[in-house]
Amino acid sequence: MRIGELAQACDVSRDTLRFYEERGLIAAQRSANGYRHYPAEMVQLVLYIKTAQRLGFSLSEIGSSVGALWQAADPDSAVSQLLRDKLTLIETRINELGELRQELQQRLGQRCPLNP
Repeated sequence: MRIGELAQACDVSRDTLRFYEERGLIAAQRSANGYRHYPAEMVQLVLYIKTAQRLGFSLSEIGSSVGALWQAADPDSAVSQLLRDKLTLIETRINELGELRQELQQRLGQRCPLNP
């Protein structure tokens, strides 16, 4: 399929697909006239990338894990583990932000809030 067909199938722009290709997330075969051609399974990969981004994964995180996921003996378990790891990171960050919020609230009551 050509870039326009892939873009339409995944509800993304052609520029998004070009960007993903520049980042090494997807790859296209080039014809003699320079047109990009993608295999049909590229739809699944692009939709995975979009979903992972929506769930808070950076393109760097996606790029570092996508190869292993596609080659995993049990991709569902591999994705579940990634989600568990991301959830742990988010919960840790939420706790850190809660502690920071508490400290900021305490400092607001001080005469000079920036003194240790």
